Amino acid sequence: MTVISHSRAAIVAEARAWLGTPYRHQASLKGVGCDCLGLVRGVFRALHGAEPERVPPYTPDWAEAASDEPLAQAAARHLAVVGKDAADAGDVVLFRWRTGLAAKHAAILTTRTTMIHAHDGAAVAEVALSPWWRRRLAFAFRFRGVLDA
Repeated sequence: MTVISHSRAAIVAEARAWLGTPYRHQASLKGVGCDCLGLVRGVFRALHGAEPERVPPYTPDWAEAASDEPLAQAAARHLAVVGKDAADAGDVVLFRWRTGLAAKHAAILTTRTTMIHAHDGAAVAEVALSPWWRRRLAFAFRFRGVLDA
């Protein structure tokens, strides 16, 4: 796989271009609809031109039945794993809702203290990476080829 280089600023700018996109489960169309994974998929496509694998259909409660970490495993196949404390602007972060459940929510950091994400009932938004979110942060990944890593 050819690695295309991008700056953190370019990744953040692409994520911000999705702001206001309505929430739509399993969707990934800027301005039309997306869920949290669809947001990351759309930014990946903007950076690399194509998604690296087909996403299987999933229900909103898929992680409650997962016995492992399918979202984190998929991310690790296509993104570089970074320490949660090393995550920075342009990095993808995954959250788990409760201890013992698989991580099932994704966001893209815009700074070390803010992120862009999509969640049910709201449009894509940029929000603070508050203590509530930090307690649930489970994994961090970096798009391959980030120039200013």
